[in-house]
Amino acid sequence: MMSMLLSRRDLEFMLYQWLKVQDLCTRERYADHSRETFDAALDTSEAIATEQFAPHNRKADLNEPTFDGERVHMIPEVATALKAFCDAGLMAAGQDYELGGMQLPTVVEKACLSYFKAANVGTASYPFLSIGNANLLLAHGTPAQIDCFVRPQMTGRFFGTMCLSEPQAGSSLSDVATRALPDDAPDAADDPLGARYRLFGNKMWISAGEHELSENIIHLVLAKIPGPDGKPVPGVKGLSLFVVPKRIIRRDGTLGERNDVVLAGLNHKMGYRGTTNTLLNFGEGRFTPGADLALAPRGGAIGWLVGKPGQGLAAMFHMMNEARIGVGLGATALGYTGYLHALEYARTRPQGRLVGAAGKDAAAPQVPIVRHPDVRRMLLAQKAYVEGALGLNLYCARLVDEHKTHPDAAARTRAGLLLDILTPIAKSWPSQWCLHANSLAIQVHGGYGYTRDYPVEQFYRDNRLNPIHEGTHGIQALDLLGRKVVIDDGAALTALDDAIQAAIREAGASGRDDTRRHAQALAARWSRLREVTQTLWDAGDAMRTLANASVYLEAFGHLVLAWIWLQQALAAEAAAGGADDAFCHGKWQACRYFFVWELPTVDARLDLLASLDTTTLDMQDAWF
Repeated sequence: MMSMLLSRRDLEFMLYQWLKVQDLCTRERYADHSRETFDAALDTSEAIATEQFAPHNRKADLNEPTFDGERVHMIPEVATALKAFCDAGLMAAGQDYELGGMQLPTVVEKACLSYFKAANVGTASYPFLSIGNANLLLAHGTPAQIDCFVRPQMTGRFFGTMCLSEPQAGSSLSDVATRALPDDAPDAADDPLGARYRLFGNKMWISAGEHELSENIIHLVLAKIPGPDGKPVPGVKGLSLFVVPKRIIRRDGTLGERNDVVLAGLNHKMGYRGTTNTLLNFGEGRFTPGADLALAPRGGAIGWLVGKPGQGLAAMFHMMNEARIGVGLGATALGYTGYLHALEYARTRPQGRLVGAAGKDAAAPQVPIVRHPDVRRMLLAQKAYVEGALGLNLYCARLVDEHKTHPDAAARTRAGLLLDILTPIAKSWPSQWCLHANSLAIQVHGGYGYTRDYPVEQFYRDNRLNPIHEGTHGIQALDLLGRKVVIDDGAALTALDDAIQAAIREAGASGRDDTRRHAQALAARWSRLREVTQTLWDAGDAMRTLANASVYLEAFGHLVLAWIWLQQALAAEAAAGGADDAFCHGKWQACRYFFVWELPTVDARLDLLASLDTTTLDMQDAWF
């Protein structure tokens, strides 16, 4: 029976026939692995996602967590599913053996985790945030911090969060007001866990910020240390990063008293309703920690500095960038499962008759709606969006492996540059277009699509959060045009240009006429984008350059996805024949759809950008 979460055949095609992940096994880090171990990890992930996560997806949506003023309550199936996930070792799937991990390549790990995003994105958020939290501490924490805060997350004893935004700041992190005051105890600077502080402030929109699914919750918190004048250092340069546990961990490693971190309330969202989304108060004085560390008990959340003062945002970007790619993967998975549900419905729902003489015979049986051209259009669009997006997500994950393990330093550098410039696309494009796929899935279901009798309306609601999660569409656009394409004299854009040109050359020698035409279409528009990028930056006015950055992001994203589809079409050529014929024809047809229906829309966007249009800049507040 075909999975309704993801297509295993498509995953295997992308992993083994396009991205050649089996070749990674020649590298020392992955020498113990083979396709058999990769398949076993995928099998385990699919089974747990299908049996433990998917069955309570609707129940968690209808019965979101509640707060009685003391404790958060949620359905018990969430804890059961997370125990199965952790017991299978998936929290540490990509980590070193020394940490109890499997040392799976990142690309295989992300393929495994995509099943859980498709099955139940709300429940999946708890371990996925913890994985990102642990990865940041592994990169920037001390050995003592890793032992205390990371190792328990690897087994699921602790879960983690990221605490950036505040009620008054939103995405403007320079306006963070949470204060971190140096602890005035004599041993504060020599604490085994690092410099110790007391934190005071509020953090908003903190996913998984309070629950009883684990023994402890490890918060990574951005806050400002007062300067010599006693005032917070203004701007992002004043931000430092702190690790703040919900419960104090005694010196012997046992759990102690409550830290001064309090849930002020739960936010109630349209989607991801199984994930607690919280307003947290740090240092309000409800708890007075200290005794379990042989300190005088008093208010203020005890936290330890991670990295150096004033470098908190740089460290937090380690988790933010991982989270941005993760958001894109989650958006893709929701779009993908929606597509599979729509496809199944279209194949089994009889309605109407085909246009033509035969269709006028009312006595003739109705046909499955998949036979109607407009339904095929909607299904083909979904296929093009979700399979293209999954390809982009896995390609980026493969770049992480290249960046970490390629034996050649130049190749590692190139992979890092590509990852930098593709991250805003990997986050924003699936969040926009796989959401549109969910909308089309509802449309395929007709009137049933917007009822709760079918899951596609929930997929849409869940996915609607992703264009806002981890930096809005507009923020990703400013990052791409304002930073990524010009930093280091355009080094990242040059690296991407090299990769796209290589694919164009390979496709230009294809034995398929349509693949060669697609290569020409991409070459012309990619060249135009390079010209328009120069035009925008020659404007001499940053406001004018960036005014239409979101349009630039969309044009850039469509060109990147055309490149991804061109590579998939080429891989399908190598795989074609025999039992794979229908699958490969599906790939070519989805590629054809993208190049004929989607890629030409880039032209209007590039025309608008090239004109340096100031319509939005010229608009006045009073005119709305």
